Amino acid sequence: MDRRNFLASAGVGLGGSLLSACGGGGTSGLDVAGVSATPQAAAFRAVGTAPLPRVIVIGGGMGGATVAKYLRLWGNAISVTLIERASSYQSNIMSSLVLSGQRTMSSLTYSYDTLKSKYGIKVVVGDVKSVDPIKMRVTLANGDFLDAERIVIAPGIDFDPVAGLGTSERMPHAWKAGGQTTLLAKQLAAMPSGGRVILTIPKTPYRCPPGPYERACLVADWLRVNKPGSKLFVLDANADIVVERDNFMGAFLGIHGNVIEYVPNADVTQVDPATMQLNTTAGNFRGDVINLIPRQRAGSLITTLGLNNATDGRFAGVNGLTYASTVPGFEKVHIIGDASATVQPKAGHIANQEAKVCADAISRIFAGMDPDPAPVTNSACFSTITMREASWLSAGYQYDIGTAAMKLVPASFGASEGWSANNFDQMNNWFKSLMLDSFA
Repeated sequence: MDRRNFLASAGVGLGGSLLSACGGGGTSGLDVAGVSATPQAAAFRAVGTAPLPRVIVIGGGMGGATVAKYLRLWGNAISVTLIERASSYQSNIMSSLVLSGQRTMSSLTYSYDTLKSKYGIKVVVGDVKSVDPIKMRVTLANGDFLDAERIVIAPGIDFDPVAGLGTSERMPHAWKAGGQTTLLAKQLAAMPSGGRVILTIPKTPYRCPPGPYERACLVADWLRVNKPGSKLFVLDANADIVVERDNFMGAFLGIHGNVIEYVPNADVTQVDPATMQLNTTAGNFRGDVINLIPRQRAGSLITTLGLNNATDGRFAGVNGLTYASTVPGFEKVHIIGDASATVQPKAGHIANQEAKVCADAISRIFAGMDPDPAPVTNSACFSTITMREASWLSAGYQYDIGTAAMKLVPASFGASEGWSANNFDQMNNWFKSLMLDSFA
């Protein structure tokens, strides 16, 4: 199977629908380890004993791990070094299930051992201090540096500061999986029955469009069972539910109608952790537990390098064929995942898909070829509506020559009518396949 056909079929599943991911995504069970090297990669290897071209990947999340793996899988005459500040990755996908006690953080933790042992990727644990696009040099916080012919940055997201919050952890976001996820779970467990929980949703764009609504449904179902009489206030900075509206609104008004109060146009303006109060454009609210999800932007390295040239300075503009930066002078620096500005959702599966397009393009460039002129990706989301049932949403994207950007393929768009236990089982299968694709 060639790379383009693999990309086109990589998300097929769930009865033939194109599936990608919310906060996640994958290949729906394809045996990617068996994909053979492409002709251009083989031709490149035939050059002889010339030094291998080098690629440095910054960030070991869904995008970074996948691009590192596929650069080696599709162009194994490429030397790949992955730089990541943590020794393992904790998945944001499925992390809301930690709040309901259905998952543990250990079940969502993935090492880089297979990337090192099976694919020959060099893994460096450390923080990046600077990137020089002229010397093509990455300098670490400890003073060490590495040189390369191409650099891929996959830094994920950072958050806007919230007035009044400071360094307090009384209102955890839990939108980067890890300690704050565990903290929020403990806060919910300690809350007495009849308590008030608040979940805030930032203005778009943010990581995983259905994610906050999914979390609201899951927490509401958990409250109904474990904390009778409790209420969940969903404060949405947007004017309405931004994705999968029929299913989420149906759940908010129906099965969770006695628990959830949905408030649109509620943008957080000030918080007081001492009194657990939020001031918003829709009024003031006080909660016993507050899941405060701030507005988001590309990881700080993007701003430090001046690559935040899109979405009002929040995210990085990229070339849709290669994911190279559109900032002059950074043409050999590629940006993938949540930090990039495209019409595709900011989600783990899309990061996985963008990584494959990027790996394919870099491999072709090293082989003296042009990038694929018409790459395709797919995106989908399973959303937990109850602790045992889920819905799904899917869409496909293709590069449009006229706009020089990725574009939604309308005929590919689809969503489940309601939710089911079968979808919940499919969600778990999908997640397993995705993580195997990215990390094994």
